[in-house]
Amino acid sequence: MEVNFFEQIFWGNTIKQYCIFAAIILIGLFFKRIVSRLLSKLVFKLFKKFADEVNSETFISLLLKPIEFFITLSTLYIAINQLKHPLEVTFFHYKKIVDKVKINEAFTIGEFIDKIFLFLIILSIFWIVLRMVDFIAHVLLVRAAKTKNKSDDQLVPFIKELLKFIIAFIGFFVLLGYVFEVNAVSLITGLGIGGIAIAMAAKESLENLLGSFLIFMDKPFTVGDVVKVDGVEGTIERVGFRSTVLRSTDKTTYVIPNRSMIDGVLENITMRNARRVKFDIGLTYETSSESVKKIIEEINRYLKEHPGITDGTVALDSFGDSSLKVQIIYLVPMKKEFDLLKIKEEANFKIIEIVQRNGSEFAYPTQRTVGENTAPAGK
Repeated sequence: MEVNFFEQIFWGNTIKQYCIFAAIILIGLFFKRIVSRLLSKLVFKLFKKFADEVNSETFISLLLKPIEFFITLSTLYIAINQLKHPLEVTFFHYKKIVDKVKINEAFTIGEFIDKIFLFLIILSIFWIVLRMVDFIAHVLLVRAAKTKNKSDDQLVPFIKELLKFIIAFIGFFVLLGYVFEVNAVSLITGLGIGGIAIAMAAKESLENLLGSFLIFMDKPFTVGDVVKVDGVEGTIERVGFRSTVLRSTDKTTYVIPNRSMIDGVLENITMRNARRVKFDIGLTYETSSESVKKIIEEINRYLKEHPGITDGTVALDSFGDSSLKVQIIYLVPMKKEFDLLKIKEEANFKIIEIVQRNGSEFAYPTQRTVGENTAPAGK
């Protein structure tokens, strides 16, 4: 009896099964991008009213890769299940206790592949959920940028990270339950001393998490503020549930644990009305008292007339080892139009000009040696 070509068996499977296997993979890989975009657009309709200020392409770009990954996995799973061999081959034997009776069980290659695919599919689903959280956070950040309250800009990234952590935590126990068939409740209650050890190891993480909540409640700073903590000065870029990111003036990024942000001495420079400048200049002792008075008067006049300087004070402070110490103090308002470095430079050049115009000089450390003429003994 003549056997149909497609019914011929090679390595435990018919040619028909191999053709179906190849066709499913080709169709799945060919249409995955199209299907992914269509599914992304359908899901976006659920967020359309919420995200009317954001382009749909932002949502699609976030979901495209995880949905493609999910479709690819589903395609491979359906295709592989069209084959019989070697899926029915025993992978290994194990003993299982049922009603206190040991039963020998066989674990096939097909069952092993099912576990792998289930693991990856659950991962892809939670990946999609995490990307949705990213999109919701993006929409909220766009809205927060339009408000004057900077607390919104700080709160959104924190909630985003917290939600992603909770989702990842749930995903971990879902994997334990469905893939590894572990009773999560029994696992948690059975940790005992091991749970205490884990809690001790996570002590610093919990302290940083508590620190983040304290930052949001006390509001010692917000995103965009310039702060100084533990000798590090920079602009607050982001507050997470574990750490705070600062960007210094030289564009260096500092990641500081939240615990340090609340335990240490924190100086919020942005909350100042002005920044104080204080320094001394040393005039030579050859300078007459009249010249010193004129220098002080002219510097005082300059500080009062400068639009970027307030509360200027100049006075003869003390007599140094090699100079007359003149103390200069003034404030520069914390406004965008007033550049502190530029104003300091202008003031310093003006002080040099005033000192030189009044016939004085800046002193520097000197040492004078007085010679003595002594006669030899006995003469």
